[in-house]
Amino acid sequence: MKFIDEVRIHVFAGDGGRGCVSFRREKFVPRGGPNGGNGGHGGDVIAVADPQLTTLLDLRYQKQYKAGRGQHGMGSDCDGRRGDDREIKVPVGTIIRDAATGELIGDLQTAGERVIVAAGGRGGKGNAHFVSSTHRGPRFAQPGETGQERELEIELRLLADVGIIGLPNAGKSTLISVISAVRPKVADYPFTTLHPNLGVVRVDQNRSFVVADIPGLIEGAAEGAGLGHQFLRHLQRTRLLLHLVDVAPFDPGTDPVAEARAIVNELRKYDEALYGKPRWLALNKADLVPAAERAAVTQKFIADFGWEGRSFIISALTGEGCKELTYAIMEYLEQNRTD
Repeated sequence: MKFIDEVRIHVFAGDGGRGCVSFRREKFVPRGGPNGGNGGHGGDVIAVADPQLTTLLDLRYQKQYKAGRGQHGMGSDCDGRRGDDREIKVPVGTIIRDAATGELIGDLQTAGERVIVAAGGRGGKGNAHFVSSTHRGPRFAQPGETGQERELEIELRLLADVGIIGLPNAGKSTLISVISAVRPKVADYPFTTLHPNLGVVRVDQNRSFVVADIPGLIEGAAEGAGLGHQFLRHLQRTRLLLHLVDVAPFDPGTDPVAEARAIVNELRKYDEALYGKPRWLALNKADLVPAAERAAVTQKFIADFGWEGRSFIISALTGEGCKELTYAIMEYLEQNRTD
């Protein structure tokens, strides 16, 4: 399935029905008076968070959504029927904005949450509504109001507890495939991951968290290099970032410290709030470093990088250190729960 996380659509709420001008016509009721009913309200366009959806693909191919118009009022004090609402199903984590003003209309973060993105027009009042002690036979009624029309910008931000960042081929997809049930594409060339992957990491019974793996960043992503910053938005809801570093690159001329600093700089260029999130360091591919040298390699990297936070040395390929990492993450998330 193609991963789509940004779309623009046009929505049209239903127009309200017009009020009716009518008078009673019974044979033996002289001067029966007005009995025109009110028009029905137009239907609303409503966005609904559906937990079964993971992409905005359906909205890419259908660009217009219209609600039903309200029925006109009728005689005998009969009001018109309300127009049918139109529901638009979107994934949980969807943000909806007015394309013209940038106004935030809705941020759907829970399954089943609903928000009206275009309100239907109000139905007009019939002439029976305007009867008064001084005006016994009004011969006018209100027209229905026009329903709201909007162009919407819809953006999907995945809901995950932990986000994995790193260069291409750092082992992000391998790690998420080892610690969760998701099976992303894994290959020995850069940019294997072309869209974010979500996985549920089950630590113990009734203890789990959601991890997100995004396509690899490279230096210059802010200027559009590689896949750019287009997927970093999916990390903005996370509570912890896991910075994955390849400590045993195949090219001996590669400097892991410089590459790790480049990732941090790209985070800062994209969003200061994302840069300020809690971040842990995971030194991957320990299986390629002789066991006797691992401690020295780790200490040298941390010293050169100037790292003062939590760090782990792991091998996503063999699973070494991954269990300890997931338990540490679970404990951190439990100790720092937020509403």
